[in-house]
Amino acid sequence: MAQILKLRHDKAQLLGFDHFADLSLELKMATDTNQVEDFLEDLAVRARPFAEQDLAEAQAFAKTLGIDQLEPWDLAFVSDKLKSERFSFDSEAVRGYFTFEKVLSGLFTIAERLFEDDQPIGAFYLDPFSRSGKRGGAWMNGFDSRFTRAGELNLPVAFLVCNFAPPSAGADACLTHSEVTTLFHEFGHGLHHLLTKVGAPGVSGINGVEWDAVELPSQLMENWAWDAEGIRLISAHKTTAEPLPADLLEAMLSARHFQSGLQALRQVEFALFDLRLHQQGPVTEEQIDELMGEVRSQVSVLKIPPSNRFAHSFSHVFAGGYAAGYYSYKWAELLAFDAFERFEEEGVFSRAVGTDLKNAILSRGGSGSASEHFFAFRGRAPRLDALLRHSGWAVGAAEISHAP
Repeated sequence: MAQILKLRHDKAQLLGFDHFADLSLELKMATDTNQVEDFLEDLAVRARPFAEQDLAEAQAFAKTLGIDQLEPWDLAFVSDKLKSERFSFDSEAVRGYFTFEKVLSGLFTIAERLFEDDQPIGAFYLDPFSRSGKRGGAWMNGFDSRFTRAGELNLPVAFLVCNFAPPSAGADACLTHSEVTTLFHEFGHGLHHLLTKVGAPGVSGINGVEWDAVELPSQLMENWAWDAEGIRLISAHKTTAEPLPADLLEAMLSARHFQSGLQALRQVEFALFDLRLHQQGPVTEEQIDELMGEVRSQVSVLKIPPSNRFAHSFSHVFAGGYAAGYYSYKWAELLAFDAFERFEEEGVFSRAVGTDLKNAILSRGGSGSASEHFFAFRGRAPRLDALLRHSGWAVGAAEISHAP
């Protein structure tokens, strides 16, 4: 690892950057590493009381399972048992309300209400089900971009790929709610690509959008899969055609925030380690372990033994373009919840707000900075408020950046 860091440092110096993080942040919405670190440390402070409460509940429940001292390696098992007991609803029963055809039909209805008119904007191919030899996971690929050639407009084309369980003979395919949110997520990426009005392929659709802002549309779309009115549009029981009952929706919403404090601190821990590792430049193996320990002592509420070598398998430090960018997960989540808050204020299915979102963000691609686009939609810089509220935490206004 130290040798790889050395190679990255040499490349950064050749390009005129003093730190790895500066190299990685050149295509980020965040303007500098201090802004990112302030955001992460502020989030850690706000999450900590809730993480401590999550841990105390897990420790108390562990004793009922015969575990007197909760260790880090016990937490996943104990948490799973606690979640099952606290939110006792049948996930398979919930699956029966989300037939694939109904979810897809409802998704189209939501998009039509918010964004679309009768004019063709592009096309997408949906490959929803798993099969032998198919790559796992879910993703969106921009197959073709919007551009004009010889006076003719070429409309964008996207691929949306998922790996849902295929339907059995004579039965509808049914999705878990997690799979429903996956479909909404990837469709959000698809809308970002298809609703573009930019004709230069390099900055059309999702192209050229800053790494830490490109997940805004996808995470934003997930909110309609949790909204009561959205649920009514996408749910119909496979035999009775009844929408998802209010009690099951309430159970799902409650479970959504389960141990959100611990989960947030875990992401902050990884993001701070990633950022500081790239800030420091070439380091030895011993220094890597020391840095991991320093971050944990600052952030974690559960003491992790020195024998834990998480850093050795933390591929995001280099893989997939995330170097010094793991914070993007939480940053984009903040942007998405803040953007959705405007829908909550003015109408979850407000066509006017949807049009503003399309004009300010979804249609602009990489033609301007994500900060400018967000400010055009929200009228201000992003704040933590909505993220805190949707995490089930107390709200206190805190801007994370200045208006462009």
